[in-house]
Amino acid sequence: MSRLEININKIKHNARTLKKEFAKKGITIAAVIKGVAGSPEIANAILECGINTIAVSRVQDIKKMKEFGVKAEFLLTRLSMHSEVADVVKYADISLNSEISTIKLLSEHSLKQNKRHKVVLMLELGDLREGILPEDIDTIIEQAIPLKGIELYGIGVNLVCFGGIEPSEKNMTELSQIVDHIQEKYHVKIKMVSGGNSANYKWLSQTDNTGNINNLRIGEAILLGREPMHKNRIPDLYIDAFTLICEVIESKLKPSLPYGNKCQNTFGDKPEFTNIGAINRVIVGIGEQDVDTKAIKPRVKADIIGASSDHLILHAKGINIEVGSEIQFDIKYPALLRLSTSPYVKKVFI
Repeated sequence: MSRLEININKIKHNARTLKKEFAKKGITIAAVIKGVAGSPEIANAILECGINTIAVSRVQDIKKMKEFGVKAEFLLTRLSMHSEVADVVKYADISLNSEISTIKLLSEHSLKQNKRHKVVLMLELGDLREGILPEDIDTIIEQAIPLKGIELYGIGVNLVCFGGIEPSEKNMTELSQIVDHIQEKYHVKIKMVSGGNSANYKWLSQTDNTGNINNLRIGEAILLGREPMHKNRIPDLYIDAFTLICEVIESKLKPSLPYGNKCQNTFGDKPEFTNIGAINRVIVGIGEQDVDTKAIKPRVKADIIGASSDHLILHAKGINIEVGSEIQFDIKYPALLRLSTSPYVKKVFI
């Protein structure tokens, strides 16, 4: 069975380092652990570092953590489906929102459960994933403020994740200005101004003025020690807290060029290969079903040629790799997401 080895101490080091660095500029962290499927073990490790808010995108993960005994403030980062609103109110303390119909449902279910749910309104500032257009924010707020079951707790924005639009002085200033407008016009205090995610690291490290922004939702930087925009390593952080380990199931000298009548493969692609003669072809027991094979890299002298559902094919260069041996891989965030949700990959905490 392939396994994902997780070094808890390296994750804790990253969390402590970022918390300390961000605090110098008045920024708190909501630790996003959707990349590890809301792992209770990782949640508790991060809480030990003094970060109090744990964020995930699936309400099921919050339920799992609570059943495990995780004591935290829980933030739901994906917009709630109408069909799950009752559970969102039951398990999450805060949720990100952009639709007034959903906010009204959250209010209704909060009153039924004798709760007051905290709502963060997401603004659209260019990345074109979720968010309220700035010219529409007044309309949403005027409908949200009278709702007794919710608290207008925060204003936020998401960048990079879909459109690849980077956090900048311009859009961060615009976020702060909109918060000023809301507080002055409606006489409300916006307690959380969430400026984005791990991609905000460059902006935060370079800016002298964070404005109203007092929170960032940090996942990849804590887990993998990198910022998402260019996948650069963040200074003083570990980038190897996770190691994928897979067993070799075939190792043979074979041609580099498939032969016979050519058609599309299992995934509908027509891969191209270069004829470089016979090569050492190694197969390990994992594939696209369990991991994004484009987001892993072997720690031995070998190149990934391709993969099917459950076979990963490597070109071993100048080394002999025996059947039954194991190969370690570095992983990127897309690989971590899929590995964490695969029941066929064992999770081992170090």
